[in-house]
Amino acid sequence: MWTFPGPSHLFATQRYALCFFMAKNTRGIMKKLKLPSEVVYLAAIVLLAFSVAMLTSVDFGISMIVAPAYILSLVVPITFGQAEYVLQAILFVIFCIVMKKFRISYLSSFITCLLYGAVLDLFRLIPIFNPAVTPPGSMDLWVRIVMFILGVPMSAFSIALFSKTYLYPEVYDLFFMGISKKYCIKTAVFKTCFDAFMLVLGTTMTLVFFKNFVGINWGTLVMTVCNGTLISLFSKLLDKCIDVKPIFKRFASHFALDEPIPTRIKHSAYVREI
Repeated sequence: MWTFPGPSHLFATQRYALCFFMAKNTRGIMKKLKLPSEVVYLAAIVLLAFSVAMLTSVDFGISMIVAPAYILSLVVPITFGQAEYVLQAILFVIFCIVMKKFRISYLSSFITCLLYGAVLDLFRLIPIFNPAVTPPGSMDLWVRIVMFILGVPMSAFSIALFSKTYLYPEVYDLFFMGISKKYCIKTAVFKTCFDAFMLVLGTTMTLVFFKNFVGINWGTLVMTVCNGTLISLFSKLLDKCIDVKPIFKRFASHFALDEPIPTRIKHSAYVREI
């Protein structure tokens, strides 16, 4: 026997229909913020340099990636930024040898290094970051803790920004990205090995030159554990919030990394999918 729906059923049906209509239209309203890739690239450089200057001043330990350059700047009469030039230039030469080729586009990573080093040295002229004015670790403990809590995610966020641009990040990142892709090595595995090498290098340098841990401390371990997760979270958040497009599209097409070397094994757990 057919029965007509009562008022309560009709009201419920209308409510569900309204909710569906609002949800459907809300998805259309929430549009991504469109940003030029080149602007995102410059913002990443500024944020990374600022976070490194901040983390260096609190003296809880800095990333194992930049620790060797920082230690070198304390041993040799050069700035932190200039020490980055030296180490990344050496790493760039090794990268080209391992890749068995040189491309003009590879120089983009060293240009990133030059810009980052210059901005880093400028930030370290600010009194609170200037070691000649405010020695690292000399601020009140609560100030150092707040700066560390702000600096760690800021560093991770800047690296996530780099991943959204076509311009190469620093030589450190180009090194493991390019080699892992060319030789079909799982990126996470190669990155872990590279980070471990930089940690050993920084630890060796600080023990040889200072007989103590300088630049490497418990904060280094915190960043080692948290950075990967934070970068991944920020990267996913950026994908949802921004749409990055290059202004110079033809210029951007020259920045593709080498294709993997063909192997007999087509599907392997160690081949990065790009």
